[in-house]
Amino acid sequence: MKRIKYALHKMITDPVLCIAWILAIISALIVRPDSEYLSYIDFRSLGILWGLMVVIQGYRENSVFEKIGEILLKKVKTGWQLSLALVFVCFLGSMFITNDVALITFVPFAIMTLSRCNREDLMIPIVVLQTVAANLGSMLTPVGNPQNLYLYSLTGMSLFDFIKIMLPYSLATLIFLLVAILFLPKKKEVLCITSENYNVVKSFGSLAHIIIYSALFIVSVLTVIRVVPINIMVVLILLTVSFIDSKIIFRADYILLLTFVGFFIFTGNIERIPGIKAFLSEIITGRKFIVSLITSQFISNVPATLLLSDFTTDYKELLLGVNIGGLGTLIASMTSLISFKLYTNDYKEKRFKYIIIFTGINLVFLILLTALKLFLN
Repeated sequence: MKRIKYALHKMITDPVLCIAWILAIISALIVRPDSEYLSYIDFRSLGILWGLMVVIQGYRENSVFEKIGEILLKKVKTGWQLSLALVFVCFLGSMFITNDVALITFVPFAIMTLSRCNREDLMIPIVVLQTVAANLGSMLTPVGNPQNLYLYSLTGMSLFDFIKIMLPYSLATLIFLLVAILFLPKKKEVLCITSENYNVVKSFGSLAHIIIYSALFIVSVLTVIRVVPINIMVVLILLTVSFIDSKIIFRADYILLLTFVGFFIFTGNIERIPGIKAFLSEIITGRKFIVSLITSQFISNVPATLLLSDFTTDYKELLLGVNIGGLGTLIASMTSLISFKLYTNDYKEKRFKYIIIFTGINLVFLILLTALKLFLN
C-alpha cells in the first residue's frame, strides 16, 4: 500500500508528466479517441527504453558504477586529476548507461569525495561540469538519452550514420571540458585522501548477476541496432530479471515512460488538427535546428523532440537541435534537475549560487557548440 501511495505521489508531483497528460487530455477533447490512437505510440522505442532502464538498474544494484568510480579515484593525487576523473566518468558513462543514470550515480559520489577531500570549493563547478558532460556525452550514441533513442528508432538510420553526425560535437565537447577544468581553482593542490575515501561500496555485488546483466545489455544494444527483435528482448529481460531479482523490474522509470505516452497522444492529435499542423510546419521549415534548440529551453529537449518530430523529415537538424538544446536553462534537459536536487539536498543555502554558475557554464557551452554547428553547415 505504501509503495502504491508513493508511486501516485511521484506521478502527481512530476511536472513534466502532468503537463504531458494535461496536453493529451485537452487534445483528446478536440480529436476524440479512436483506433488511430494506438498508431501514435512508438512501442518499439518504449520497449527498448524500458529494457535499458531495467538492465542499468541491475548494474546499479550490484554497485558496478560506484566501483568503477572508486578505481578511478585511486589514481588521482591532485585537484585537477580528481576533477578530470569525476567529470569524464560522467561523459563516457552517459554514452552507455544514459545521462540520467550517470548523474544519479556519480554526482553523489562526487559530492561525498570532494567533501572528504576538503575541496568543497570545487563542488558547484564539478557538479555543473558533470551535468554538462552527461548531457553532451550522451548525444554520441543512440542509447545515451531518450531523445536519441526515439529519433534513432524513428528514422531508421544506421549506427554509423548516427555517430558520424554527432562525433564532431562530442569531440568538441571533450576539448571544451578539458579547457574548463584547467580554469578550476587550486587545481595543482595535492589532495588529502585517505583509504576511507576509497571505500564507497564494499564489493561489486554478485558476479553472476553482473555477467547476466551484461549479456542482457548486449541484447538491448543489438535490439537498438535492429539485430534482435524487440519482442524477444522484452520477454528475455522480463523473464530473466524476474527470476534473478524481481524487484529490479519495478525500478525502471515508469514516470518517464508514461510521460512519453502522454506526449505521443498529444503530438498525434496535433498532427490531425489541420490549422495547428500547418502553423507548426511553417514555423519549423528551414529553422529545424534553432526552433528545436529554443523549444528545448522552455519544455526540455525530450518533449521538444516528440513535439517537433512529426513536423519535419530533416532529422539531422532536429537531432542536433535537441541535444545541443539540452544546454542553457535548468529545465532544458530534465536530467539537469537531477544534479540540482542532489546538490541542494545537502547545500540548500547555495541554490541561487548553483543556478548562477550552472546557467553561466551552460550558456558558454551552448554558444560554442551552436557556433560549431553554424561553422560546419
